[in-house]
Amino acid sequence: MGAAQKHPIMRIMARSLSSELDELSTPPSLYDALEDEEVSRLRDQIDLEASRPPRSRTERGSLVDPQEWLDAQGRLSGDLASACLAFGRLDARLSTAGEGMRLRLALQEIADLGWLTGSRIGVERLSLFIALRIGAGDDAALLGHFAWGVRRLTGPGKVVGQGRWAASLASFLGFEGEAVLDLADAMEGTEVLHPITQAAFLFHALKMAGAERDARDIEGGVTAARLAGEKLGRGALFLPLALGSGTALRGQGTVLARLAAFLRGAEQASLSALMMIERMTDWEERVREALKDCSGRTPGELVQVFARWPMVSAPMAEEHVGASRAAVQRNLDLMTARGVIREITGQGRYRIWTAAL
Repeated sequence: MGAAQKHPIMRIMARSLSSELDELSTPPSLYDALEDEEVSRLRDQIDLEASRPPRSRTERGSLVDPQEWLDAQGRLSGDLASACLAFGRLDARLSTAGEGMRLRLALQEIADLGWLTGSRIGVERLSLFIALRIGAGDDAALLGHFAWGVRRLTGPGKVVGQGRWAASLASFLGFEGEAVLDLADAMEGTEVLHPITQAAFLFHALKMAGAERDARDIEGGVTAARLAGEKLGRGALFLPLALGSGTALRGQGTVLARLAAFLRGAEQASLSALMMIERMTDWEERVREALKDCSGRTPGELVQVFARWPMVSAPMAEEHVGASRAAVQRNLDLMTARGVIREITGQGRYRIWTAAL
């Protein structure tokens, strides 16, 4: 296997990011091969999986033994119930919150996941990169990787597809090889686990399956979050894990210790997400009151832009609202004067605004 297959991040550097980030919901992963190669690639993956002799549970160790996780799940039933309750509340709120809030939560989740793994990209920089493809600098590959995570948390792709684990995981992650095959082997038999426990299992199994991959923590966090979300959520597409503290992904030691940390962290992250929604809901009510005397569609659409994106520039607002630069700037100045948004750069040019929560 060539180095490009073992290290997908290196492939990112050689590709044009501008053509990959046109839409959050439709583009393929930055890791993905060309579309005309996808079907044959996944077919080869299935054939390789079928021809590869499975390793025993003993060989892989107790950390990837579903029975160990099932036993730990039984001992932590109270923690599991608390995590489910918190996520259930979040799921109910997101059922009526709209796409903008899902995107805002995904941006914050990926930014916090990056800080947890040592890649310190702020949510404002990530937002501008995804919305306008600016501000990459020397971090183009890293920002592209983060954008992949945001798309996976908000798009239609699923961890559990129609085929076997190897094909589904390869499709979701956008790469194949020994790491995916090891993870697919480990995931066999985990259907007996609760979806949150199964997500914890997947996260730790992926870290062990691809120890040579620099990006494994990002991929593991995103895949685990989406797996639990697609099995439990209706309004929520993913289970927050890193948002707020990242406790869920810091667990070490025994299976019991790792699952306990995961459950506590999932509960904390879901509660943090609920707090974000409450703050944005209060802000939207306040801004509508402040702008009730304004006519035209631009003020209302700007409110939706700020509800969707943590940081907004004038060109970004112009693109999303579809109004002239003059109309957008006039309304941004009005909203700033009325205290519902604030400019954060202090500059006369290249200004950025955020909601005054």
